[in-house]
Amino acid sequence: MATPFLIGVGIGTAGRFSIKATQKYKPSRTIRSVYYKGGFDNEMNKREAALILGLKERDINRAKIKEAYRKTLMLNHPDKGGSPYLASKIIEAKNFLEKVVRK
Repeated sequence: MATPFLIGVGIGTAGRFSIKATQKYKPSRTIRSVYYKGGFDNEMNKREAALILGLKERDINRAKIKEAYRKTLMLNHPDKGGSPYLASKIIEAKNFLEKVVRK
């Protein structure tokens, strides 16, 4: 009589442990949620330019623009297998942000 009870307690404990372990090791985000969902706007704006260069809208200055531009363009340069369209968008984002910072 005690044996079935102990077996039931053991199975219940193992079940709780496995549920907690599964929740602990479950990834919090999927790969899709890491990337920006959406395409390019028709006209460049400050938000889109900052997203393209990987900058925060609040703290943009000339040095950060220059550094982010070089880094992003080197990763996406057409001579190194990157897309000419993306390269043109990166250049457009840099030019737009430089005009905004100048004002």
